[in-house]
Amino acid sequence: MTPRRSRAVEEQRALRGVQESTLMRRSDAEILAAQLSQDPVDRFLHAHFAALRAAGAVLAAVVPPRGRGRDRSAWEQLADRVPELAGWAAVFADAARVRAAVEGGRVDLVDDVRADRALEDAEDFRDAIDALVEDTTGDTAGGARALRAVRAS
Repeated sequence: MTPRRSRAVEEQRALRGVQESTLMRRSDAEILAAQLSQDPVDRFLHAHFAALRAAGAVLAAVVPPRGRGRDRSAWEQLADRVPELAGWAAVFADAARVRAAVEGGRVDLVDDVRADRALEDAEDFRDAIDALVEDTTGDTAGGARALRAVRAS
């Protein structure tokens, strides 16, 4: 690898690390927003977006991306690239259909029970990502540096 190419690769890695860290912070902010929300629809949406941001961080860590094919949801990609999270991907793929319906006006689909379950799922998913990172790296500090280690799984 030439010095110029090596530098470009390092710059790309650094940029991905920033992206991963940013997405994890946004996930945490969405979880907090869901925890504070009194409205079940808002709680459900914030919880779902928290999970989506966390999935995005994991996917940003999984390099290189697979070849271009048909467009696939984050949940399909997550199940494919990180099999340890496939069960969570299925949970949130189902929730994505509800989210789409809610965004289309079907707010009757979300009550307090469903919203609370979505929040619990988002929190548990975030914990599962942290546990996966710790198992992979032995690092309990978390963060983008450790998240990139998910690639090795």
